[in-house]
Amino acid sequence: MKVMNNNHTVARRKLLQLGTIALGTTIATKATAFQVDSPQKQETIKETTIALDTLDENSTPEKILEELLLGNQRFVENKPESRNQDYIRLQEVAKDQKPLVSIMSCADSRVPVEVIFDRGFGDLFVVRDAGNIATPEEIGSLEYGTYVLGSKVIMVLGHEKCGAVKAALEGKPLPGQMGSIIAAIQPAIDRANKEDSEKVYTDTIKQNVMLQIKNLNSSPLLHDLVEKGKLKIVGAYYSLTTGEVSIIS
Repeated sequence: MKVMNNNHTVARRKLLQLGTIALGTTIATKATAFQVDSPQKQETIKETTIALDTLDENSTPEKILEELLLGNQRFVENKPESRNQDYIRLQEVAKDQKPLVSIMSCADSRVPVEVIFDRGFGDLFVVRDAGNIATPEEIGSLEYGTYVLGSKVIMVLGHEKCGAVKAALEGKPLPGQMGSIIAAIQPAIDRANKEDSEKVYTDTIKQNVMLQIKNLNSSPLLHDLVEKGKLKIVGAYYSLTTGEVSIIS
């Protein structure tokens, strides 16, 4: 009987020891969590986030474009810094937004604009539709992005293997409202180089970008900002295979 009591005592002592260790671990974990969430830690994170960007509303369109393309370079080299993608940045821009760049891109799911430029919350004012066409609604949105929000660069971003351009080249009738997209791209087909059948697809995509830039410049509001040097409108081409964005105009 005494042996059994001794065993019971030892087992009880070990259980108490384990409980003490577990409690200590819990306290340490909570202490660590408190340190991470402390105001001092939050302020440090906030300063780091802001320090990633040296641009402001006084920066030139050329400098802003340069910074945008550096982000794409980081993406292509697989060295993203995930700029402005944390919770602190989310809270900062919840109050207001001042995106320095507006981008009119195709709605293609393979062109995630913030990702390919290594940007985050509040950095880019993005307007997307199939074929990156400048309809009155898209033009109005970009007028808002520039005139109201203060963007100094508008990029029209076409991309490799654009399905909308391909459909326009094939010339087949499409149901619903899709035909209006084809009609908007048709003038680009007329401008494309037909001599090289292998390059006509890519050239049409790029010609479509140029066509949409022309449509944007038809806006008196945007044109006035360009003339005053407050806005730069550029065309670009995104490679699905390499991830690189190249300026074409």
